[in-house]
Amino acid sequence: MKAVARLKERFGQAVLLVEEFRGETTVKVERNRLFQVLEYLKAMDEIGFDFLTDLCGVDNLPDKPRFQVVYLLYSFRTNQRLRVKVDVPEKDPHLPSLVSLWKAANWLERETYDMYGIIFDNHPDLTRILMWEGFEGHPMRKDFPLKERDKSIAPAGA
Repeated sequence: MKAVARLKERFGQAVLLVEEFRGETTVKVERNRLFQVLEYLKAMDEIGFDFLTDLCGVDNLPDKPRFQVVYLLYSFRTNQRLRVKVDVPEKDPHLPSLVSLWKAANWLERETYDMYGIIFDNHPDLTRILMWEGFEGHPMRKDFPLKERDKSIAPAGA
């Protein structure tokens, strides 16, 4: 994929891994270069991944780093898809917010924050979106106690 070749040329060692499987391309990038990489992918003149289709959290417990965020990008100009992955350590679960690049990131980042506890720095309103405000924990984490899931419904007046 031409976009990946240009990405590797521009960011070198920050592109940690490139995988091709069943016609889909995945790149893994360094966390400290994530924003610049995605900004570059969006702005590529003849390719331009102008649509953030989705982003989601992944809990790899017991593996380290524990968390990962996966960004699914699409280019309307070339009808290409690209998956971008980034590792997020449990002790420092911060990533830059992408709301300034794609408005769709707003709710997607809030969902990932709510379900996994990954913090998106500079997000305009990083508050819970699925769980009620007083809910403790992050229910998609693999170590979240199953017996606590029945508490996911907000009490009256919450």
